Amino acid sequence: MTKAESLSKVSKELMLKEPFYGFFLLMLNKVWDSKRVPTACVSKNNINYQLTINPEFWESLVDKHQMGLLKHELLHIAFNHLTSTFPFSDKKLANIAFDLEINQFIDPTWLPEGGLTLDTYPELNLEAKQGSRYYYSKLLAAKQEKEKKGTSGCPNFDKHCDQMDNGEDPANHGTWEEFEDLPEAERKLIEKQVQRILGEVKEQTEKRQGNVPGEMVSKILIEVIEKAKFNWREYVRRFAGNSTKIYTKKVRRKENRRFSDNPGLKIKMRQHMLLAIDTSGSVSDAELKEFMNEIFHIYKQGVDVTIVQCDTQITSIKPYKGTLDLEVGGRGGTDFDPVLEYFNENLKKYTSLVYFTDGECSTDVKPRGPILWVLSERSYDNENLPGKVIKLEL
Repeated sequence: MTKAESLSKVSKELMLKEPFYGFFLLMLNKVWDSKRVPTACVSKNNINYQLTINPEFWESLVDKHQMGLLKHELLHIAFNHLTSTFPFSDKKLANIAFDLEINQFIDPTWLPEGGLTLDTYPELNLEAKQGSRYYYSKLLAAKQEKEKKGTSGCPNFDKHCDQMDNGEDPANHGTWEEFEDLPEAERKLIEKQVQRILGEVKEQTEKRQGNVPGEMVSKILIEVIEKAKFNWREYVRRFAGNSTKIYTKKVRRKENRRFSDNPGLKIKMRQHMLLAIDTSGSVSDAELKEFMNEIFHIYKQGVDVTIVQCDTQITSIKPYKGTLDLEVGGRGGTDFDPVLEYFNENLKKYTSLVYFTDGECSTDVKPRGPILWVLSERSYDNENLPGKVIKLEL
């Protein structure tokens, strides 16, 4: 069997077992290269991605490991890892964090020997299903501990740190250097192209009665409402109080003083707030739950609430009625511009915008109405956001 026939066979197997990733793979250009990459990597093809595979490495794998390899690379693309390395100063450590994040969505029996999982570093007590930023921060702390004391307390991680010091990369993503220092405009084009493709893949999967995997569309559920980490009553009264909408309602029981045969008017003041949730891949499920807890407390202040979800594009705009669950889409890169542009175009509808995010992005769009940026408890500070910025802390 030739390498092309082998790839076709495994692709069909992936289509049968996990249709979403099978369709995704069909839309991806594949090339063979034994010189550029030792294993397999995602590489750049104009504003698209392509899969570059070392033929000798491919033929050394059994079928299920070949399938795991393909899904692994597809997850890197879907989670926009290649265009989101810029917040991380230690690129090799970020590569490990990216692998730890996505390998949790792959059947363990599909991972070849040496595949990085949470079990690779048991002593670090890493939590499951967290974003790459969480894993990066934990790994960075462990590396600093090793530099300080000579060991992180985790033998496998110490070994990988030594390999990195010697110029090796435990999570080899050789062709990713093509995506370093990309102009912002090109980075956004690539991310939007990925989102378009994922939208088509989702549509094709649903048409054929297939399931869209949970990592692409997840459901966040709050089991217990916790105390708010911010004084939303004070915010509603002061920060957004200058932009309250006035509603009028005809009331038969109240006589019109000027026209006795007409009903009176009841004047009611109420705010309609637009609450944006950053659903990019860098935002963990724990942070989304933190955001939803705060949104519930905002709703309890007696304001009308509309939730807009956005990663690199707006994926949902829906009214919120106090429910404790939220179906989350997106999970790609980060772009604040679509929400800010939507808010500016609808200033007559919304009294203010509250943007819940981990803050790992910037924007050149100037909001023309009141805006509050709410950073998660685990986020890094971002002083370059236009408007008032707070960080959720107990």
